[in-house]
Amino acid sequence: MEEVVLWLKELLLPSIADIAVLSVDVSIEIVRVDAQGTAAGAVCPGCGSWSARVHSSYLRFPADVPSAGRRVVLQLRVRRFRCRNAKCPRRTFVEQIPGLTRRYGQRTERLHSALAAVGLALFGRAGVRLAALLGVSVSRSTILRIVDALPEPEVPAPRVVGVDEYATRKGRHYGTVLVDVETRRPIDLLPDREASSLAAWLAQRPSIEVICRDRAPFFAEGASSGAPQAVQVADRWHLWHNLSEAAERSVAQHRRCLHALTPAAPQPEQEAAPAADPFASPWPRGHRFADRTRDRHAAVHALLKAGNSRRSVQRQPRNDLAHRQAARRRRDARETVHRAVAEPALGPR
Repeated sequence: MEEVVLWLKELLLPSIADIAVLSVDVSIEIVRVDAQGTAAGAVCPGCGSWSARVHSSYLRFPADVPSAGRRVVLQLRVRRFRCRNAKCPRRTFVEQIPGLTRRYGQRTERLHSALAAVGLALFGRAGVRLAALLGVSVSRSTILRIVDALPEPEVPAPRVVGVDEYATRKGRHYGTVLVDVETRRPIDLLPDREASSLAAWLAQRPSIEVICRDRAPFFAEGASSGAPQAVQVADRWHLWHNLSEAAERSVAQHRRCLHALTPAAPQPEQEAAPAADPFASPWPRGHRFADRTRDRHAAVHALLKAGNSRRSVQRQPRNDLAHRQAARRRRDARETVHRAVAEPALGPR
């Protein structure tokens, strides 16, 4: 039996000491592991004194990393100890198993680390979807809270620092961004771009040897007063930007000189275009509407030259669709009027 318990402990909790696995209950969805602490005592978190006087015990149910697609829950019995220091404000305290539990924690340390890695990679909703595929049920707020509770990573002292400005509201509010040029990663953000703020930040880091900045006067003043030992250089982007602006201004100022130096290209002789006939028709040739209009115009003038009056020319029959439709409408209107007059009026009986 002892061999089975040791085998289960090595299988489920291989890197955790002072814990014993009592039993394992496997169902379709959940693996429940019954365990308890085996340490002789614990250290009081208030005063740091060692105590082995047991006050009571109770069960905790922290969630663990999944096993073969099943959710793992520890049924962990922890003990509450009495503090032996009479001056300690804590009368009792609960043991914490290193590498497994923490105060007020609902998950084991390894599940907490796995969710922190998922949150750092994908954050909220995407992290929830990946955690569901891994067999962990968690909300996006929990993942964000875990990521927010992580400690700030330790940044080594920079040697080459880049200083530039950024806008929180363009044209109104600006701050200062500081970047480690060697690792190409941002180090800090200052809420303004005053020389005093930059000087105070540089004074706290005497290891800075090179400051790469733009040509703003407040950055020059802050770098000189905060890090007088550092060499100030201009970064590549600002050098090219300033060079392009200077070249553009020079070209704009001497544009007339450039025109004078440029030889005039010989202009080819243009053939004189034929004079346009003011009485020519603006309509193109070969177009059916233009040809029809032109034929109608010639027919009207031929009738006028033959001695017909304008009214008689207007009464000449036309074969176009608009004339036929207008004639049909007039004929229908006359028939409607004659029919209304010919029929007797119908009154009430």
